[in-house]
Amino acid sequence: MSVRALSWNVNGLRAVHRHGDFLGWLTAGSPDILCVQETKAQIEQLPPELRRIEGYHAYFASAERKGYSGVAIYTKEEPVDVVEGLGIPEFDSEGRVLIAEYPSFTLMNIYYPNGRMSPERLDYKMRFYDAFLEFAVGLTAAGRPLVVCGDVNTAHREIDIARPKENAKISGFMPEERAWIDTFLSHGFVDTFRMFNDEGEQYSYWDMKSRARERNVGWRIDYFFVSEGLRERVKDAWIMPEVAGSDHCPVGVELDV
Repeated sequence: MSVRALSWNVNGLRAVHRHGDFLGWLTAGSPDILCVQETKAQIEQLPPELRRIEGYHAYFASAERKGYSGVAIYTKEEPVDVVEGLGIPEFDSEGRVLIAEYPSFTLMNIYYPNGRMSPERLDYKMRFYDAFLEFAVGLTAAGRPLVVCGDVNTAHREIDIARPKENAKISGFMPEERAWIDTFLSHGFVDTFRMFNDEGEQYSYWDMKSRARERNVGWRIDYFFVSEGLRERVKDAWIMPEVAGSDHCPVGVELDV
């Protein structure tokens, strides 16, 4: 059986619904799973049509702070179990993690922290990275095939960013952030997009203030990773820059499960 999954930082679920055609896009594309980051809403703030979409089971993790962070999963197949968070209060209070368990794999939908605001937030981001890695390695060590998706908030290599030299000291492309992705991959995880495409100018995020999308001055910071045991089951992975409505575009993967 083939599973087609998409991941999209929508930069506000209510906003992409109001100003775009989110439901029409979802219906037309009909992915088996859609993982959403940066919902910026508690469940009770969402209109009914976003809480219950025909043909999908919906799950949400919200930040304690209103209008901030948050993730959601829309899935055609009902998971065996869904868990919010990593079990660490300082991270879970920001509504960044949803874990869905399916019979043949575990899916982690994550909105990783942004480290640009201050040194303290960069430290928070790096500690979140380490806590996530420990959690993910624990799952694979227990024999669970793992799919990880979301906005990682770091471009891995120079090929993943339009202006690497100019951003080398900016959070999102700092040496320690990039090195962490190296460490993550070295623990038996695969960047699925780079299995199929090793070209430059392939981005998933563009700064809105500078109208960077029109010039394709972007960053590839949204990913689907799989644990090594799933590598042979990955049939395709892609980026969808044609999809508007956010400062990010969706990314996707197709798996045989």
